[in-house]
Amino acid sequence: MKRFERIITIVLDSVGIGEAPDAKSFNDQGADTLGHLCSYWNGKLAIPQLEDLGIGRILRATPLKGIKAKSGISSAVGKMREVSAGKDSLDGHWEMMGVPVDSALDTFPNGFPQRLVEQIEQFSNRRVILNQVYSGTRAIEDYGEEQIAEGALIVYTSGDSVLQVAACETVVPVEELYRICRFIRFTLDDSGWQIGRVIARPFIRMDSGSFRRTANRRDYTIVPGHETVLDILSTNNISVCGIGKINDIFSGRGIDRKIHTTSNQDGLYQVINILEDKKYRFIFANLVDFDSQYGHRRDPRGYGKELERVDHLLQSVIAKISESDLLLITADHGNDPTFCGHDHTREYVPLIAYSPNLTNGDLGIRETFCDLGATVLENFNLKSKQNIGASFLGQL
Repeated sequence: MKRFERIITIVLDSVGIGEAPDAKSFNDQGADTLGHLCSYWNGKLAIPQLEDLGIGRILRATPLKGIKAKSGISSAVGKMREVSAGKDSLDGHWEMMGVPVDSALDTFPNGFPQRLVEQIEQFSNRRVILNQVYSGTRAIEDYGEEQIAEGALIVYTSGDSVLQVAACETVVPVEELYRICRFIRFTLDDSGWQIGRVIARPFIRMDSGSFRRTANRRDYTIVPGHETVLDILSTNNISVCGIGKINDIFSGRGIDRKIHTTSNQDGLYQVINILEDKKYRFIFANLVDFDSQYGHRRDPRGYGKELERVDHLLQSVIAKISESDLLLITADHGNDPTFCGHDHTREYVPLIAYSPNLTNGDLGIRETFCDLGATVLENFNLKSKQNIGASFLGQL
């Protein structure tokens, strides 16, 4: 069995590949992020790198419109099913690293409890406005002027276990917003409320008068309840580099170097740069813009254009992958931009494995995202106490 010196995992945040078997339980029947994107673009979505890597070979009920089942680059492909109770980024990433979320975290369809709101107001000395389930972009469109005029905090949630706080950077400086979100995280951890993520959402007012989120987002997550693959790697002196929101999702645990990014393009540039440093043997990158900029906004045109931009840059990443490297490309959930609502969608996610000397292979349908973490551990001759997931290293 071949083992690799380094493994690079790139998460195309929300690029699902068709409804999961339990989609009905999440009211997501018919969701198909990539399939519906290809149809929206009438078969003209130009993603030649992913096509050559074999994304069109992944087993589906119907082929991806306009995407050929090619083998231009030697790879093994399949898809993974999520077993976690939720469909948030936290659930997906934790499960990849061997810690599925067994029970649903708290959600607040009617807004957050008044006691929590009062604690936030008392600490921040700012009024909380909105406090509803709301689209993040609509929240700043509808309440941005009020927030700026009063110096308030726009607090909202979604169908996921998240508490989001939006504020204009010129009114509430980002460091103050981070401090408020850290307070909320600590308050939640000391309470009976199990909320997965507290997210700082800074925005600015453009010259046109419209509002735009900035790249200064920060996530403050609940701490994993068990040892993750990242913990095991770091403990055994396998250096880990987290790119994008990876550090936030794992509360900094098991991350030897964190790199914040401003865009998907910046994320891929950081991957390319870090590949020059042989110190880091597990590189874990998240490209969040698909989800945050286009999926939640139900913008299939923007989503497709972003996928094309990322696909173009993947060529430079692939060129850096040596025979001793393994590149894994996957996603953490779906977010079908043609679907109803504004929330994530319960879907299978693609699994693509590439190294120059691989032969084309079929990784089939993986029964849990944990298979990815199990593969990483087997590659480095390590084991998890949880022993969850089946490695596909021997199939490469």
